Amino acid sequence: MNFLPALVLGVACFLPAASFAQWQWVDKDGRKVFSDRAPPSDIPARSILKQPGGKAAAAPAAEAAAAAAATAASAPRAGASAPVPKLTGKDKELDDKKKQAEAAEAEKRKQDETRVAQLKAENCQRARRAKTSFDSGIRIARTNEKGEREFLDDAARAAEGRRLQDIIAADCKAP
Repeated sequence: MNFLPALVLGVACFLPAASFAQWQWVDKDGRKVFSDRAPPSDIPARSILKQPGGKAAAAPAAEAAAAAAATAASAPRAGASAPVPKLTGKDKELDDKKKQAEAAEAEKRKQDETRVAQLKAENCQRARRAKTSFDSGIRIARTNEKGEREFLDDAARAAEGRRLQDIIAADCKAP
């Protein structure tokens, strides 16, 4: 008796899968379309990739390539007026999005470089002002860790002057 409920449950699990009958075709713009309804009547049978009942059509790219080859073989060689469609396999929208992303990345990189250049210019200007103060010979005082005011001696003054000169050399390149 326990076998019957298990069988009913098993059948019930497979019924929803059958109700999701899917159609798949390539529309006139070359995009794949998935639907639970049949394609419009203007879609040729060769563009239908999949239909309910497990029937699958051949890949449209292979058929289109074969059709293009047949058209090219049947077209007259000299003075052929019918153009042969070329299959590039590229998605224009995807290419456009990729170009936009690259342009946005380049713009961001440019803004970062501009910001770094501005910071270097400000740092250069501050270092030059400080170097001028150190070279003027006035007494320079700093506040130590304890909050006390200390005057720089000649050795500390020379070390700070060398440090400022290194900053100027690094950040203040002639334009």
